[in-house]
Order: sequence, then structure tokens, then C-alpha cells
Amino acid sequence: MKFVELTGKALARIVRDEELHTDDLAAAGIEDDTIVRINEQGDIEVRRPRGWDLVGGLLGEYRERIRRLTGMEYA
Repeated sequence: MKFVELTGKALARIVRDEELHTDDLAAAGIEDDTIVRINEQGDIEVRRPRGWDLVGGLLGEYRERIRRLTGMEYA
């Protein structure tokens, strides 16, 4: 499966209100320097000491938002 890996700070710039709020990110333990990844289906996972946890998802046109805001592609 392909992912884009980024920081919590970059994720906060990408998400829309109908997807996750900053309170939701904080509740999931996502801070500015937290490593997260987004798969091609828009699922957001956060890196934990023992693996990855699914914490939410992105909706509609998220690939373009990721590309536009970070310059990253799925790899």
C-alpha cells in the first residue's frame, strides 16, 4: 500500500472541518512533530511506539490538497 508520510503540523493544514478538528487531532495524540501517514484511500494513521493506529480519514480531493500543500506524492 502506498502512503504519504508527514508531520502532525502538515496534517493540520490539510484536514477540513468536516473530516477532523484540531481537538480531534490532539485527542488522538497528534502534535506538530508527530509522524502520521495517509494511504491512497485517505485513511490517516499515527505512528505509535508499537505500530500504526488509524485515527480518521480525509474526504474528497485530498490527493490534490496533499500535493498542493506539501508537494508530496504517494510512494
